[in-house]
Amino acid sequence: MTRFATDRLIFGPDDVDLSRSPLAGHLDAETYVLGAFNPALTRLPNGNLAMFVRIAEALKRPIFEGHIHAIRWADGRYVLDAWPLELVDTADPRKFLIRGGRWRVMALTSLSWILPVELSPDGLHIVAVHYDRAIAPEGSFQCYGVEDARVSKVGDRWLMTTCSVSPERHSTTLYSSANGLDFAFEDIILDHQNKDMLIFEGLIGGKYWAQTRPLGDLYFAYPPASEWRGGPSINLATSPDALHWKPHREPGIRPHAATVATARIGGGTPPILTPQGWLTLWHGVEPKEIVGIYRTYWSMLDRDDPAKVVRTEDAPLLEAAPVLTAPLEDKMYVRDVVFTAGIADAGDHYVVASGEADLACRITHVPKTAFA
Repeated sequence: MTRFATDRLIFGPDDVDLSRSPLAGHLDAETYVLGAFNPALTRLPNGNLAMFVRIAEALKRPIFEGHIHAIRWADGRYVLDAWPLELVDTADPRKFLIRGGRWRVMALTSLSWILPVELSPDGLHIVAVHYDRAIAPEGSFQCYGVEDARVSKVGDRWLMTTCSVSPERHSTTLYSSANGLDFAFEDIILDHQNKDMLIFEGLIGGKYWAQTRPLGDLYFAYPPASEWRGGPSINLATSPDALHWKPHREPGIRPHAATVATARIGGGTPPILTPQGWLTLWHGVEPKEIVGIYRTYWSMLDRDDPAKVVRTEDAPLLEAAPVLTAPLEDKMYVRDVVFTAGIADAGDHYVVASGEADLACRITHVPKTAFA
């Protein structure tokens, strides 16, 4: 059983028509949907909800003729790159590492694109799948895919951040829309590896605010008696126009030294304003094997100074739910993962959208009393 009465999978690999994929007709190789997951969520002008689903499209037969193959966008087409098997480490099903360097270099076992899926106002029924509005690579800076959309409505404009992957850079890219469905590319807005950029749904002091999560292979230790743990944390940035961002001096949400459940953390849903402050859902990762255990937590931030955490709940809001993925057991390749990426107000509750097991989209109705 799950904690909430309304908690189900709404969209998964079998719901994707790859004949309408941006990759269709480009490759002389068969592909399949490795995962349809990590959905952004927003309310449309017609009252319906829209998810923006990450579709990880992978080769059915990636290894042949002594090589492992990866999909890459190049000059308007999708092509295959071949890597000799003796040069790679394939322990992680999501990627493979290139051996022999002094730092980690990887390639992906899939290429991701973003598929808009329109849902009923309660998020429990699929209304339409908008293949004609898919967001796919269009530049060399995203030749390995567009991942993990987050959508915020600020004023009369919808803003989408995505993670664009390439050998050039691991950047954050911005798209905007006037109707919540048709998004146009704006620009690269963060030029370093940053997996989770979430724009606040409203201005603070006339500025756009965002949560960021810069990544690296080296972090400095806090003093031995500190309540904080060194490692990836949720930082803050501000902007006059949502295009040009400046890091905020004060830190945001940091991993706590008292638990390994949040040894690594990152942003989940764009912060939304409530009477108690800015509500933000984020993920904590407990080390386990290769991928770790992903859970969803929440914090309330001060409405005028988001660097101040008003309250954080130590118990997870959402955990992976094997009961939901049991019908998809034949497609499972990771476990213990829930990755929350979208939230929408629905009166006395929130509709929360998550990726479950890097495989499918999960919709949960969370009563507002859960954050009281």
